Amino acid sequence: MSVQDVFNAISTWAIPVVIFIVVGYALTKRVPIYSVFTTGAKDGFSTAVMIIPYLVAMLCAIGMLRASGAMDAFCNLIDPITSIIGCPGEVLPFAVMRSFSGGGAEGMMTELVTTYGTQSQIGRIASVAMGSTETTFYILAVYFGSVGVSNSRHSVAAGLLGDLASLIASCVIVNLLWGYGF
Repeated sequence: MSVQDVFNAISTWAIPVVIFIVVGYALTKRVPIYSVFTTGAKDGFSTAVMIIPYLVAMLCAIGMLRASGAMDAFCNLIDPITSIIGCPGEVLPFAVMRSFSGGGAEGMMTELVTTYGTQSQIGRIASVAMGSTETTFYILAVYFGSVGVSNSRHSVAAGLLGDLASLIASCVIVNLLWGYGF
């Protein structure tokens, strides 16, 4: 059995097993599952309406950053450093965008996969990084803003360090699993 077979089995069963465990635990605690679910869905809708202004502001800022060319300049600046960990320069704009916007990063990842292919080093690194990094600035702008958090303290640094660690791990793991080398 190969590593890919193990990953395929895990990915097939992960979500149903988690759902079964949560529902089973709720049944043992006699939680009214349906009413709790519908209450959560109603609260989620009100939260979605409340975050719209923050979302619009964040999307405008991302558009200005991309249109100004600042993102490309930053990626060109750090390309020599990232090549040490086997991260191709083509992935860098995606990696930067991922910290700002999940939708923008998804569009960039789709472009990378379309251009280079799903079985390429670039496509695989982008795919793994998409699933393992977070939209740090999006979370700070939208969720922190919607609940009124004014002092984020170390949230930015912690989030960006987590994104960097995830990107490095994505590059290293893809290069090791698929034999691209460094």
